[in-house]
Amino acid sequence: MATFESKININKSVSDVYQFLADFNNHQQLMPDSVLDWTSTVDEASFNIQNMTYLSLKISGRVENKAINIIATGKPPFAVQLKWDLAVNGDTTAVTFTINAELNMMMKMMASGPLQKLADHEVNTLKKVLA
Repeated sequence: MATFESKININKSVSDVYQFLADFNNHQQLMPDSVLDWTSTVDEASFNIQNMTYLSLKISGRVENKAINIIATGKPPFAVQLKWDLAVNGDTTAVTFTINAELNMMMKMMASGPLQKLADHEVNTLKKVLA
């Protein structure tokens, strides 16, 4: 299992950050330009990653003001789990976004850079969107 993680502090309450992330309809705002044909509900999202694959995700669990767990559904190119962890950090919210992907050695060499960039992009965009 390969793990890609990105952390940031956001000047919003943990409740505000959680409410935004708990609704998959808001996640489209966090995606890079290579994500196309986004469709979502509160609990599920599906989209195309340009020149790569079609992906469906589902929120598999929520712990209010603490965590949001996401799993891939359908037939993803590899098993993947995403997790948003939230914690109060003084007047800010500490946010950790983790991508766990089951990658063979060849896929790890090809996908590690893009997956880390995705993790970094999502947390940085979250900070901008909630500013």
